[in-house]
Amino acid sequence: MAPLSILVVEDDALIGMLLSEMLGEMGFTVCAVATTEDDAVACASLHQPGLMLVDQYLKQGNGISAAQRISQSSSVPCVFMTGAVSGAMEGRQILQKPFLEADLIRAIRLATGLTASPNPQPS
Repeated sequence: MAPLSILVVEDDALIGMLLSEMLGEMGFTVCAVATTEDDAVACASLHQPGLMLVDQYLKQGNGISAAQRISQSSSVPCVFMTGAVSGAMEGRQILQKPFLEADLIRAIRLATGLTASPNPQPS
């Protein structure tokens, strides 16, 4: 079985890089790291990810808007990452920043229905 392909939407380059490394060590594939709303939409169309990890607030655009635009053409599970939960996040799966690796694994499992990560003992 191929590893789950994940699109990371995060405008902070350091966080995007660290999250990509963490996901890779867990056995997932990061297909792209998008930094803007428009970039996220283009990357989702190009890579057809199995999951999106989306920062709610982006410097250019909005993570919620990006996910809504993407959902118009494909059904991709989405976990939102945010440091400040707002009313706009009601009913959405949220990963509160900062989070631990265990929180990330739990969010991925809930969003995708996976019972285990590809690497059963993440580092």
